[in-house]
Amino acid sequence: MNTKVLFTIAAGLVLSTSSLSAQATDCATTASIAYEHAKVRNWEAAEGPLWKVRKECPTHSVATFQFGKKLLEAKYKKATGAAKTALGNDMIALWKERLQYFPAKTKVGDMHSDIGQIMYDNKIGTKESQFAEFNKAWTEDKKNFSSPKKVYTFFYLLVELQSAGKKELQDVFNLYDGVIEKIEDEESKKAKTISELTEKEESGAALTSKEKKRLKTYGKILNNYSKVKAGVNQKLGELADCKNLIPLYTGQFESKKTDVAWLKGAAGRMSAKECTDDPLFFKLVEALHKAEPSAKSAYYLGLLALKDKKTSKAMEYFNQSAQLETKASDKAKVYFKMGEVMKKQGSKSKARSFYKKALANKPSMGICYLRIANMIGSSANACGADKFRKQAVYWLAERYARKAGRIDPSLKKTANGLAANYKAKAPTKTDIFNNPEITSVKIGCWIGETVKVPKL
Repeated sequence: MNTKVLFTIAAGLVLSTSSLSAQATDCATTASIAYEHAKVRNWEAAEGPLWKVRKECPTHSVATFQFGKKLLEAKYKKATGAAKTALGNDMIALWKERLQYFPAKTKVGDMHSDIGQIMYDNKIGTKESQFAEFNKAWTEDKKNFSSPKKVYTFFYLLVELQSAGKKELQDVFNLYDGVIEKIEDEESKKAKTISELTEKEESGAALTSKEKKRLKTYGKILNNYSKVKAGVNQKLGELADCKNLIPLYTGQFESKKTDVAWLKGAAGRMSAKECTDDPLFFKLVEALHKAEPSAKSAYYLGLLALKDKKTSKAMEYFNQSAQLETKASDKAKVYFKMGEVMKKQGSKSKARSFYKKALANKPSMGICYLRIANMIGSSANACGADKFRKQAVYWLAERYARKAGRIDPSLKKTANGLAANYKAKAPTKTDIFNNPEITSVKIGCWIGETVKVPKL
């Protein structure tokens, strides 16, 4: 190869390298300008350079798509009609591009559930295609499918498709179980933190600004999940009533009586809907215990023993169920049931013990705090040496009632009403003023706790 040809090739390589280098420099400069504007939410100034980077050098940084999403969301909130739908389609396109260029930095659950919600909100595509997006998020990345609103829409679409004859009733029940489990898992995580921060606050320690923000945010999230759970249960409605469950499971029983997963689901749903008086429930429990003696079968045998007024036997089965149960939320339900039985028997100390065990396994189970508050409040006259100390019991009852509302927003109205009632029965400011030597009250009998006297 002669010298002239070699020189031509070398020159071409230099020019090509220089061109790529210049393009990379231009991308970095344009991206820097776009990102700086985006950081202060100056979307009008950010839009031009941001879309330039997106088009000409999409692999430059995932920040292009992160800021792009925020930009489109800001415009989407203000848009109406056709403009809103168009922006919805733009958001979907942006998500897909991000997945194309940054698959490792894109959460499938977040992406597909977001796309499904945008499609649903703007009537883009059919209900089947909307449902398919949510279902992909649910089956491939449930961990990052956590938005309360999206969880509800997902379930709503399935019920609608079932009503139209495009999905089976069993599909609805299966998803219901999964959705409720997801909601309760998320609730427990948030409620545990709220409970810990509340305990810290009540001890007199000051919360940091970060902890205060977290307490407020988690409270809102719990409130949203509470609404979603109520909405899901309402949407399920009559589909899960005994009149539908009994014929459905009766028809499936012979072919499914050795299917442990099916037996657990059927018995669980009939138990939840209080269809336990029907002979089918006994058949389900008997078959389940025969196929796989477990926490679930022991629990249902306990229910049947209660029905026959064999309380001691029922508690044996429940205890066995609690010991065998590996899932925290289900273990909590067993302990709650045991607490209910003991409360009905008048064994308040034992009942409280079981309620606290339930809370240890499911921190969002506010009903346990309400039950404890009720038992403490009803014991005021029996657990104090004098009037002041008897009335001081209501401060403790109030504290438990308020805890119930904090960790379970669905109980907030009831809990706050009960707390206000207890507060009204507690010592007044005059009582506190007249007893300055009393700074705390150690409550006796079965309660055995100490309550601080509020400062004037």
